[in-house]
Order: sequence, then structure tokens, then C-alpha cells
Amino acid sequence: MDVNCYISNVEILNNVGCGICVCSSEEKVLFANEKFGAFFHGKIDGKAVKTTLSGALKGKEADGSGELYIQDDDKWFHVQRKHIRWMDQRMVELYTVYDITKTKQDQQRIERQANNDFLTGLYNRMRCEKDLEEQVDAARRENKEGALLYMDLDDFKHINDGLGHQYGDVLLKGISNSLKRISGIESSCYRMGGDEFIVIVSDSGGSSLNRILDDICKVFEKPWFLKGADYYCTMSMGIVRFPTDGDTVQELIKKADLALLEAKRAGKNRCEFYTAEEEGKSFKRLDLEKNMRNAILNACNEFEVFYQPIVDVSKEDSPCMGAEALIRWNCGNLGMVSPAEFIPLAEYLGLINPIGDYVLLQACRRCKFWNDSGHPEYKVNVNLSVVQLLRNDTVDRVQDALTQTGLNPQNLTLEVTESLAINEMARMKKILGQIKELGVRVALDDFGTGYSSLNHIREMPIDVIKIDRCFIEDLGKDEFEYAFVRVVCELAQALNMNVCVEGVEYERQYEILKEMQIHMIQGFYFDKPMKAEEFEKKYL
Repeated sequence: MDVNCYISNVEILNNVGCGICVCSSEEKVLFANEKFGAFFHGKIDGKAVKTTLSGALKGKEADGSGELYIQDDDKWFHVQRKHIRWMDQRMVELYTVYDITKTKQDQQRIERQANNDFLTGLYNRMRCEKDLEEQVDAARRENKEGALLYMDLDDFKHINDGLGHQYGDVLLKGISNSLKRISGIESSCYRMGGDEFIVIVSDSGGSSLNRILDDICKVFEKPWFLKGADYYCTMSMGIVRFPTDGDTVQELIKKADLALLEAKRAGKNRCEFYTAEEEGKSFKRLDLEKNMRNAILNACNEFEVFYQPIVDVSKEDSPCMGAEALIRWNCGNLGMVSPAEFIPLAEYLGLINPIGDYVLLQACRRCKFWNDSGHPEYKVNVNLSVVQLLRNDTVDRVQDALTQTGLNPQNLTLEVTESLAINEMARMKKILGQIKELGVRVALDDFGTGYSSLNHIREMPIDVIKIDRCFIEDLGKDEFEYAFVRVVCELAQALNMNVCVEGVEYERQYEILKEMQIHMIQGFYFDKPMKAEEFEKKYL
């Protein structure tokens, strides 16, 4: 070959954008351009070069390509090999090497953005679902059992609202870093969004799961230093095992979430394992909620107000003096649903507001009819739940019901539970005071079941104390019950209040209460709750 031609070719090869190396079968470097030398810091020993480059080709003998990572330099290269004839006609290996480090870094950054939570650095929901699917498959193949831990921080909203979202973010980062330091779950922690986290335990056999649960609980036993002070934050957790409890991503996350909800309902700051029984309850609850929402959308037409008579035993023949309005639900799909079952759910969902408004309006309208039908003394009692009372427009809604129906405010009694009144004393005093300004009477329901003091009772703007049925079940047999009822009667008399006793079922109870000069009594001894038409047929 002409020398000048050779020099020109070398100059060309030195200025191309890739590294070029030619190796003989004897592992000698026949040629390497400057770019190649720069890639490998001038180390172009034949055997070492060939070994390194061949490693990128996964032992392939034929032509091909692959990727090579140099850990010491943190660099990635694309390597391509092709067999060619050299100038002396022998077969040699031509390697072309491209620096793809920037491309790899960009790919990794994109993958991190796609798979990692930007705030905490933990893997995100998408990566969780992918990893969970792989872990379930592995557990099935290897006949092992794994576990999915679904966590939710308790009352995290208080941190955000009280300290600000920036300190909420600090707390989330601190919790995430603590979780990643727990042995066995360093690379299997995920932030699902908000204040929800998932941990995948690949092998929950033996004591490993219990140890991990203990370590997670310890994370939440210590305070977090936020805004110059220590704050505690607890968590609730639902646990589901795979593939025992389920073998699909959606099924496992759903069941873990059901267990988490049960932990929340049980008082928070606890861990609950999934059970099929709880799933049945949850499905029933969802069905109940769906039908309740439909009933409310249809103007509460499936709800009906029943009336239980309240009698005045201080007068001859114990005449009826009105009734307590009680809600009943005859669902078109589910049949009769117990108030003990649907009222707590309605309160939890906030659906008690439209239901309560319906009961109040119907009760006022019915009582006005009684008053106009020759019984101007009849009164109606309506229960107000905590959710209703804590609305800002509670007083306005009571006024609207009175205005719409024309009922005399003195013939309406609103009942609030003792526990509510005591726990929200300042607010209740204000709201109930405004209700009394309308002329409406107020009754303290379920008296004796809470933790009120005599001083609290004196402060409350109430007209009637209602003694709960549990304090008269053994009246005449139990000295404490007798003494309790008498003390309440004397207290009410001193405070210029009336007393009403609920749950009277037997004649002995009736006779004793009558001797105590209690005026108002209600219970099955006189009558059960009944439809409005039945009540009016009997008492009008």
C-alpha cells in the first residue's frame, strides 16, 4: 500500500466519531484510532482489549453488537464486531465502539421519572404494579408466600393544615428514608400517592414478616422534628398475602385496601390482615351505600318516618303528649334495613344531612296536622346527629322547616346525644342556644351513657333529660338503677328541667317511675314505633 495513502486513511479514521480497533486472531491489536485509545485511556493491550470487547458481545463468535459498561469510568459503550480481511488477506476482527453514556443517562433519567416518585424518591404506583406482578409469579413458581403491606398515615391532613404543606413534604421524605433503611425491603418500598405507601415482602415465611412489621411500627413510634418542635404521626396498615389471598395485582391491592379500611375503622394506629369475612362486609357496605345514594336522589322516597308515642304519666290514664320521630328505610332492593346498620354509614358518608332534613320536615308537617286536628299540646321529638349539628346552617334549616310547615316552635323538641354535647361543649352551647332562641325545645338524649359532669349539664341550654333504657332494665331489682333515676329526677328539678325515660317495657318499671313523679315515658309498654297513619288512627 502506498505510504501516503495509508497515512491519509489513518487520519480519516482518527477523525471519525467512534473508536476503531482491529485485532488479529492471535489477540494482537493491529490498529486502534485515537478515539479508541481515549476511550480506554491508551490501554490497548491486545488480550485485555479483546476480552473486554468480547464481553459486550456475550461470547458470540460471529459478527454482532452489544453494550459495554465500564464501572470505573461510569461509561457505557455500544460495541459492534465484524470479521474482515486485513491488508495481508488474513481474517481479523474489526471493532467499532461508540460512547453512548449520555444516551444511557437520559434513558435512566426518563425511567426514574416514569418509575419513581419525584418527592420521596421511592418507586411509584406504576413500578409497584409491575414489581408486584413479577413477585407474585415468582412466589407461585417457587412455592413461596409473599406479602403486600398497604399503609396510610393517620390524620396526615392535620400536619398539612396545621404546619403547612412544606412540612408535610418533609414528613413524607423522612418516613420514606426510614422505610428504605429497613432490612429486607430496601428496594421494595413504594409511594402510591398522597400519604399512602406500599411495601412488598417477597418471602414472608418464618419470622421475616413479623420482624419487618415490627421495624415499620418502630418508625412511627418516634416523633418527627418539624418546624422547631416534635410531632408524632401514626399509620394504619392492611396486609394481604400472595398468592394465598390473591394472584393478580388488582385483586391484591383491593384486598389490602379493604384490610386498611378495617384498621382505620378499628381505631387507627394498627395493622390488620385481610380476611374473606371483612371482604363480605365491605361488599355489603358498598351495596348499602349505592342503594342509599339512589334513595336520596329519589327525594328520599324509600325512607319513612315512624312515630313512637310519648305519654304523660303524671295525668290520669297516662295520655299521649306527642311522639318521637324515628327514621325507617324500606329499600326496594334490600328490603327493610335496620337503623343501626344504615344510620352510622349515612353519618360517615355525610348522607345523614339530606335524610335528617327529610325527617325534620316530615315530622314538623305531621305534628302541625296533629295540632290542627284537636291536639294543640302534641309535640314531636326529632334526633339531630353530630354531622347535622356541626353544619354552619343548622339553625337556618330548623327555621326553614318551621316556616314551611307553620309548626309552633314550642311543639318541636330536638334531641342531641350526651357524648356529642359534652365533647363539643363550646360549639354546642352556641348552636343550641340559637335553636332555643327560635322557641324550639332541646333534649339531652341517652343521658348516663357519656362522661358528663353535673357542671356540664348545668351549662347546657336544655329543657329535657332523657334517661337511657340501660338504666331501667332492672329497675325494682337493682338498687343502683333506682338511685340513679332518683338522683337524675332531683337534678332535673333543681335545674328546672323535665325528665323523659326511654325503653319502658314492664309494668314494674312503669309503677316505680310513676311513684317518682316522672312525667314523660316512652317504650314498648305503651306502644312500638308505628307508621303515621297508624299513630293517628290510635291517638288522634
